[in-house]
Amino acid sequence: MKLPQLVLSTLVFLSLFVTVSFSQFSIELTPIGRYTTGLFDEGGSEIVAYDFKKKRLFSINSGANTVDVIDLHNPSSPTLLFSIDMSPYGGGANSVDVYNGLVAVAVQNDDKQLPGKVVVFNNNGEYLSDVEVGALPDMLTFTHNGKYILVANEGEPNSDYTVDPEGSVSIIEVKHNGRHLKVTNVDFRKYNGYEDHLRRKGIRIFGPNASASQDFEPEYIAISDDDKKAYVTLQENNAIIIIDIKHKKIESLEPLGYKNHNLSWNGLDASDKDDAINITNWPVYGMYQPDGIAYFKVGGKGYLVTANEGDAREYGDFVEEERVKDLALDSTAFPNADFLQKNENLGRLTITNTLGDKDNDGDFDKLYVLGGRSFSIWDTKVRQVFDSGDELEKITASASPDDFNSNNDENDSFDSRSDNKGPEPEGVVIAKMLNRYFAFIGLERIGGVMVYDVTNPKHPKFVQYVNTRDFTGDAELGTAGDLGPEGLFYIPYYKSPNHKPLLIVGNEVSGSVVVYEINPGNGYNKLYAGGDESEDMEYQASLLTADEEEGEEVNSHIATDYTLMQNYPNPFNPTTNISFAIANAGFVTLKVYDILGKEVAVLVNENLDKGLHKATLNGNDLASGVYIYRLQADNFVDTKRFILMK
Repeated sequence: MKLPQLVLSTLVFLSLFVTVSFSQFSIELTPIGRYTTGLFDEGGSEIVAYDFKKKRLFSINSGANTVDVIDLHNPSSPTLLFSIDMSPYGGGANSVDVYNGLVAVAVQNDDKQLPGKVVVFNNNGEYLSDVEVGALPDMLTFTHNGKYILVANEGEPNSDYTVDPEGSVSIIEVKHNGRHLKVTNVDFRKYNGYEDHLRRKGIRIFGPNASASQDFEPEYIAISDDDKKAYVTLQENNAIIIIDIKHKKIESLEPLGYKNHNLSWNGLDASDKDDAINITNWPVYGMYQPDGIAYFKVGGKGYLVTANEGDAREYGDFVEEERVKDLALDSTAFPNADFLQKNENLGRLTITNTLGDKDNDGDFDKLYVLGGRSFSIWDTKVRQVFDSGDELEKITASASPDDFNSNNDENDSFDSRSDNKGPEPEGVVIAKMLNRYFAFIGLERIGGVMVYDVTNPKHPKFVQYVNTRDFTGDAELGTAGDLGPEGLFYIPYYKSPNHKPLLIVGNEVSGSVVVYEINPGNGYNKLYAGGDESEDMEYQASLLTADEEEGEEVNSHIATDYTLMQNYPNPFNPTTNISFAIANAGFVTLKVYDILGKEVAVLVNENLDKGLHKATLNGNDLASGVYIYRLQADNFVDTKRFILMK
């Protein structure tokens, strides 16, 4: 189906930005500051980290091979202080993290197939020490206690696949305030010789003549809250490896399985040549292939959130991507092959040629696409408890219908990524606010950040989509806003320079850093009063409780205040509930309007007693799209938005 071409309100901040908000618990991201390197499509800003002692951001600038140090005392006006030249240490900085005044940077070798380095500086950019790690260190992170630095050494092959170094994870003990580093490289050689067994288990091992240890390419790392476990994404291998940090050994290797896009909630837009938004079901499977991963703990249980980007290998003569129209499809598995292979259907869809020929007869019995076009939540044994299905594509289609599935380096590219990984969720970070957990997910292609309440890991709730990209500008001239979000970093209010929680996003293509202020709803202003984290947690616990299964909110001020709550469920089809409270008895109206302001439903139009009330909207007679509901009681007026998806 093609979603209606909705006209959404836009706000101006340095550039045009789109925001769609449906917050169950009233948090909202607002861009307040921006720093730009002036580099276009050169990795001007990728990974970002924050030092709360000096109120400084550290941003990887791959284009200049520097770490840019940015003053954040005034978050509305981030300013470059100085840059740390990384060229004396290797061929390019890839990642940065900060702990207690120490700044650790992952640097690849001039020859990417040789061992790289981790270099440690103080927060003034003064060199302290360095240590050799594995080939192509791609991401690093401190443990929560600062005792270790963990590094994902990707070990990519060279351009013609004649040299393929082993992947590994380096565990670095940090001693003497960063002046002494002791490294242990955890390799994957124990899996060599068991490649066929691992393939049967669902682990992808497919590089030409590659052993398991060569084929495994660690991408990103999440650390458990107690610093005992590391969860490492193997993106190309569609797997996660679990490492015991203290004993510096592998605990387990877990496949992520495949996503069935023929299920009703797992649709995808498969063609870039149909000139339409067409999110529907097709007989294909998705490999999750996460890039970013984050850990959080709720209800005494740990969970992992993955951004299921997808990635393919293309080195010399080895190219795994092919279009469906160029394949021989098995006539039994695909009796309607002629229909499927048309450009406007599956013909343009990019799949991997390394899977799907089950009987090795030269034709394909199954089709596997790269990436899940989603985010997923897993338990700590890597069993999936939630996947966002096709929500990310549907939400971006509603928010930016004229620029749906655009590329990140040019405007006027409507639908250009539908054939290949769609919005490409890449980075993810978790924040705890209002005694809730929120996931922020960056979308690499169309841009922007998705916000979900993940407090109930089995039933996350969409909160907001905000995009500071300007589709009317010119990307190369730097007038298109923020393009290609790569790294995300959350700053809680008690470490923030303006005492409000912030989200920092590094945008790889536009070379810019955006500062978002996170604004809770009415009744939460005490969050900004100061105090340490323990005081904040006690306050939050007394302020808000929630029934996670039903999504009902109970506020301590509910009986004495006017409140309009976010509808539940949202998005919905066909019915949804809207709860509200009134402080005094009186005449109340609750009405629903379309995005152009036309009244489409009257839910309440009568005298009500003071207290909590609930109304139900049946959307059977309404079209899919974004709607507004408005409560008026006495002198109180409030509005919110929701999405009807059919």
